[in-house]
Amino acid sequence: MMIIYPIRIISKLIVIALVIFAFETAYSSHVFAQTSKLDGLFLELQNEQTKKYKKVEEEIWTEWRKSGSSDVDFLLERGMDAMSNGNFIESVQYFTAAIKDAPDFSEAWNMRATVFFLMEKYSSSVADIQQTLRLNPRHFGALGGLGMILERTERPKQALEVYKKLLGVHPHSKNAQDAIMRLTQQLKGTSL
Repeated sequence: MMIIYPIRIISKLIVIALVIFAFETAYSSHVFAQTSKLDGLFLELQNEQTKKYKKVEEEIWTEWRKSGSSDVDFLLERGMDAMSNGNFIESVQYFTAAIKDAPDFSEAWNMRATVFFLMEKYSSSVADIQQTLRLNPRHFGALGGLGMILERTERPKQALEVYKKLLGVHPHSKNAQDAIMRLTQQLKGTSL
């Protein structure tokens, strides 16, 4: 009986380890927002001395656009093509299909937020930005979009805070730097 008890415990531990391994393997097959490659790119982006931050930024965008599924990547690509051609309704349909197939793929949420922004459907855009940031808190594109919406809806104090967060993630963002200077000047004399 003493021998069976440790074997049961070992068996349970093996089953738990296999479940964890299966989950991690399944999750890691989808490069939604967090990978060691992205961690390295963000470390490089954080280096204020780096001269090639534009290249690093492009590499981050490339990684973000990988869903781990060729079907979802195809939907994202088609949605981006439709958006660039001004076919916003069609674009939303592609991004919505990508979200349905891969609800944890932050870039599909971000791209749909972008289309809603272009359509001036700010509440829909903010909802998708919130989901993007829940899945990928380092998404400087989503933070920038949120800042622009807050500015357009005349909430400069909140916009300033968002741009400061963006600068914390992407210290080279010229848009965030300019927005912070502009909003700080605009808010001068009012209580922040």
